Amino acid sequence: MKNKHILKLQRKYGAQGTNGKLTYQGDLICHTIELPDRNNLPRISCIPIGQYKLEKKRYPKQGEQIGIPYVLGREAILIHAANDAQKELLGCIAPVTTLTGEGTGRDSGKALAKLKALVYSLWDMGDEVYLVIK
Repeated sequence: MKNKHILKLQRKYGAQGTNGKLTYQGDLICHTIELPDRNNLPRISCIPIGQYKLEKKRYPKQGEQIGIPYVLGREAILIHAANDAQKELLGCIAPVTTLTGEGTGRDSGKALAKLKALVYSLWDMGDEVYLVIK
C-alpha cells in the first residue's frame, strides 16, 4: 500500500498577491507566492483551497516540474520558480525562500530545489504526495 504524504499550505490573501507557508510534518519547507484570489479565474487567480494530488509533469517551457493536475476548471497548474506573481505566474504556485511583499519573494530557484528534493524522494519510494491548501 502506498503511503500518503501531506504538504500543508497556509495562505494569507492580499490585493496584490497571495502569500503562503508550506510545511511538511510541521517543518517549514519554504514560503510561497501566488496571484490574488479572483474566484479561480484561469490565468489570473490562485487556485481554490482544497486537497490536490501532486504529480510529476513535463512542460514545454518549464521542463519536468511538480504538477497539480486536478484543479477544477483549470489546466497546467504547477509549482515552478518565480519571484513576482504578477509578472511571472499564470495561476501557478511559486516557492520562495523569503517573502518581500504581497506576491513577491526572493531565491525562488533555491526554494524550488528544496521542495523538489523532498517531493521527489517521496515519489521515489512509490508514495503519493498531496497538497492541502487552507
